[in-house]
Amino acid sequence: MKLQSGSLTPALTKIPLYLSETYWWAYVHPRAIHLFERQWMVNLILWGNFGPLRDGALEALGLDRQGSTLQVACVYGDLTAQLLKRSVSGSRLDVIDVLPLQLDNLARKLPPDPAANLILCDSTAMSFESGSYDRALLFFLLHEQPEEVRRATIAQTLRVVRPGGRIVIVDYHRPRAFNPLYLPMAGVLHTLEPYAHDLWRHEITEWFPKDLKVAEVRKTTSFGGLYQMLVITV
Repeated sequence: MKLQSGSLTPALTKIPLYLSETYWWAYVHPRAIHLFERQWMVNLILWGNFGPLRDGALEALGLDRQGSTLQVACVYGDLTAQLLKRSVSGSRLDVIDVLPLQLDNLARKLPPDPAANLILCDSTAMSFESGSYDRALLFFLLHEQPEEVRRATIAQTLRVVRPGGRIVIVDYHRPRAFNPLYLPMAGVLHTLEPYAHDLWRHEITEWFPKDLKVAEVRKTTSFGGLYQMLVITV
């Protein structure tokens, strides 16, 4: 496994303000890893849906074909380990994150593997060349970003995936009115995830660059509409 620097400028090596102010308890403080880096915990947070959401995303990525994969941001639990396990021989995986603490944590979870490169990089300012990847995965990232950051992350991801490549996004979605978790989740997100309600009010495609046309967007929802998966063909 290789830990690299993603050509960050000194200004970008600083923790983004929205992370340090809003998500210090979940990602920035060292005790956050001790609390949340437990498989049962991430499954509990997603109401028992971590496994199905993970497996659906990995299947949609098309890992049965050799190629290069970009995972945008580290994820608690075994998502990355399963991604590596399901990738065919000769494939490459790059994982980027803006927090060194999270990259170090991911490195401890994975076996030494030259096919996995962990890169310190801001998702809004990727230094990779356009069309560098065959596929990319954003797993419960966009709801944690304010709108301007979310727009930039999506634009950069679309840029670095080659024409004909695939992007899979899994995140929250406005649940159906009869979902018994509608009110509890509204309260939880309002208290702990201040940017997440954007995904209840808007389609993710609304944050795509206006001048960019993609070949196809397929959207599915699950668990009474609480979660969504977008499979985008660039």
